[in-house]
Amino acid sequence: MFGSTVRGTAVAAVVLAGFAVSCDADPAASASAPAEPASVAASASAVPGPSDPVPAPPAASGGPDALPGAAPEKVRDAFAGLQATLNDACTPAECAYFLGRVHDELHGLDAAMKADPKGPGHFPEPIALIAKLDAELAGDRSFENLKKHQTLLISTRDKINTWMQGHPDDYR
Repeated sequence: MFGSTVRGTAVAAVVLAGFAVSCDADPAASASAPAEPASVAASASAVPGPSDPVPAPPAASGGPDALPGAAPEKVRDAFAGLQATLNDACTPAECAYFLGRVHDELHGLDAAMKADPKGPGHFPEPIALIAKLDAELAGDRSFENLKKHQTLLISTRDKINTWMQGHPDDYR
């Protein structure tokens, strides 16, 4: 009985090791990798990669890390994400990240407020502030556009923070 358990464990270890190696392998770099069908290669080229200059905006439901189709965050969680940006600033090395994050956190909060059981009517001012920001940005979340509207972006964050501080039952 001991021998079969050891053999089974060894087989499982080999299978898992092979799986781990295959997950780390770069098919393009491997000479023995089979060629991809043209349809797979064509669809893969349409998928944004790490070399894209501007990350895609978050899904309309949820925060910056939301999966497509995932339920929106709770208002308190989305507000905590927005508050986490309060001590950050647009430094030369991190400005694109910072402005993009503030934008994403505002939209995560917007989605959470609109999905909240109290209804969007419970959060009229923050939702209106984000709508005004969106109208100014005109759908362009590129760094250049966010930088151009940096004052509006940051003031929107700060006004919403102030409004939420006056409504502690909504985030505690």
